Amino acid sequence: MLAVATTSAPVERTDPTTGAQRLLAAAIHGEFAGRIALTSSFGIEAAVLLHLVADIEPALPVLFLDTGKLFGETLRHRDRLVRRLGLRDVRTITPDSAALAAADPQGTLWRSDPGRCCALRKVEPLSRALSGFDAWINGRRRAHGHARTALAVRETVDGRVKLNPLAAWSDADIDGYMARHDLPRHELAGDGFLSVGCQPCSERARPGDGTRDGRWRGQGRTECGIHLPQRTATAHR
Repeated sequence: MLAVATTSAPVERTDPTTGAQRLLAAAIHGEFAGRIALTSSFGIEAAVLLHLVADIEPALPVLFLDTGKLFGETLRHRDRLVRRLGLRDVRTITPDSAALAAADPQGTLWRSDPGRCCALRKVEPLSRALSGFDAWINGRRRAHGHARTALAVRETVDGRVKLNPLAAWSDADIDGYMARHDLPRHELAGDGFLSVGCQPCSERARPGDGTRDGRWRGQGRTECGIHLPQRTATAHR
């Protein structure tokens, strides 16, 4: 019997944009209408999710944590994106001044207790800001690595739904979307940073680094705490 050689054409990966758009539209105008917000760091990749949301509802509340330790480049990037995308409800969330005065009067807590610093400047303020919402959208991706490698598109965490519409997006998907829509780049993206948060705890990437390896380098942590469940979490693919 003659052997018959067969070949199969490579399967092309579909553009994930449509799926993200559908998820966002259904949540913003349907399931959670009036009860959902987007959290954004206005960091290296933030323009992608902000653009997707602005096309659907530019008046969606956008929660931005100004920790008092951010790069000036991040604040300028925020202002550029707000103007460019026509975002109409960007809410700047700041730490409680009395709590900071008591726990971090010199502004150097990040050196001795970075976990507590993140709690004061990020976790606690965001928890207060989210208290009026049943769901929130964020830009985490599996490609960020570490604790995010198994990220679900939809989770229920501490009684609130979290949507991760970019969960399955690759680095190439992010770069391609930004190029197609001519989105402005964060200034530090051209200076060796793959991820930026607070200035003292963000470093330029080194050869072989993953996206978040420059955050809290050498401290054995890659998350500030806002995405860590306080009680329980369930995930839905």
